[in-house]
Amino acid sequence: MKTKNISQPALEKHLNEMLDITHFKDYCPNGLQVQGKKTIKTIITGVTASLALIEEAIKHDADAILVHHGWFWKNDDSRIIGQLHTRLKLLMDHDINLFAYHLPLDQHPQLGNNIQLAKVFAINVQGQSVENNLVWYGKPNPIHQKPTLEQFANYLEKKLQRIPLVIGDQERPINKVAWCTGGAQGYIELAAKLGADVYISGEISEQTTHAARELGIAFISAGHHATERYGVMALGQHLVKELGIKHRFIDIPNPV
Repeated sequence: MKTKNISQPALEKHLNEMLDITHFKDYCPNGLQVQGKKTIKTIITGVTASLALIEEAIKHDADAILVHHGWFWKNDDSRIIGQLHTRLKLLMDHDINLFAYHLPLDQHPQLGNNIQLAKVFAINVQGQSVENNLVWYGKPNPIHQKPTLEQFANYLEKKLQRIPLVIGDQERPINKVAWCTGGAQGYIELAAKLGADVYISGEISEQTTHAARELGIAFISAGHHATERYGVMALGQHLVKELGIKHRFIDIPNPV
């Protein structure tokens, strides 16, 4: 496929409309966060707009970076100093655009983190919670034949190449799974209300262990970074297919 160029405003419009950003009340601005070159040929995707990702984007002569975790979070210091200054100066010195999509990318029905993680884990999706549509639920693929918690966790470990933290009876049969990627451990009570045997998220808090035991649901902490690689990767692949621009996903290792 011949590589094409796209204008920065056209790319922003395409992403904003496809991810339906106006329907989300988020903790950060979604869309173009830092303005750069007006013409985009090469885009780098990654989970977080870290200094390491910016440096990799420069090595690949990127015109734009597209991430799930961008900058300017709700409770951040609004001053451009320290870590943010270092990142922003490098980005602007090389005239690179920064696009970031948080909750819109989690929820997207085809490219989002939750649906993409279901594909990685071979979960048959049944739906989303009506109370919070960020929590999805479904059944393990029939090939798993109602695995035990231990077997299911081992399967996840192989898929993510990361050892998960598992709370619960290792011999418990897993018939229904609920999940939400990233730092969504606080939704464990909702997962229990859905009747899930296990709830999967990226992170775990001290109180999550007690909640799992008292609610009678198993819990798997599979890694914030590890569970949120696949949405932005799928989004980059979509841009190649639909717009013809050059794309590369760069995974900056993160054990959390």
